[in-house]
Amino acid sequence: MRLRTDLLPHGGYPDVVLVIDVLRATTTAVTYLEHGAEALWLTASPDVALGLRTEGRVLAGERGGLPIPGFDLGNSPVQSGQNFTGRVVVMNTSNGTGAAHVAAQTGKHVFLAALTNAHAAARRARALATEEIAVVCAGTDGHVGLEDVYAAGVISEYLLAMGEFTLDDGARLALTLRRSQANPLDALRGSGHGQYLERLGLEADVQYAAGLSTSTVVPVLTPGLETPEGALRFVAG
Repeated sequence: MRLRTDLLPHGGYPDVVLVIDVLRATTTAVTYLEHGAEALWLTASPDVALGLRTEGRVLAGERGGLPIPGFDLGNSPVQSGQNFTGRVVVMNTSNGTGAAHVAAQTGKHVFLAALTNAHAAARRARALATEEIAVVCAGTDGHVGLEDVYAAGVISEYLLAMGEFTLDDGARLALTLRRSQANPLDALRGSGHGQYLERLGLEADVQYAAGLSTSTVVPVLTPGLETPEGALRFVAG
């Protein structure tokens, strides 16, 4: 079994894909589903999301860490801790939703992973993979994000505890980073994007995102006729 880590999304994923955007899209996605959301629609652009606004749907997303004008919510896992039972959350973010769209082009099974659901996501991936698990880091504006690579290392540790894998250099780098930094919060606070969010006054989001395996919810891509064009539908798995 191959274990691959892409420090940025590259595509060409033949089997299981775990998409990571710790700060903050995948962390927030897990939280929405924990709080009852019926589904998440990850859109290809803000315009697609705005075109999907109807009663019962919540628009959530950010640019530059701040809420998109016309959206109901930003991209804060702390602020997403309300009751979303029966509602569809339509998301678009700077990096994470785009990475999910890259993964969905070829991935047989696509999941959203974060530190908060790292163990559950690793178990789900290992149960379904037949040839490869690809851990895909969203990064920040086309640059590698330390926080995503760190989370990839955490997930890789869990996977290696479940069985043997052939590692690529990306997976080795992620594991090396994880083993050099035991405290997830220190890793996130030390990342460039973590520092940027703290300057915006979003320290609580960084702290929340550093919670290790606090959730068993794994967002699962579930294509269907009801999914609008330009969107990916994820549900709780």
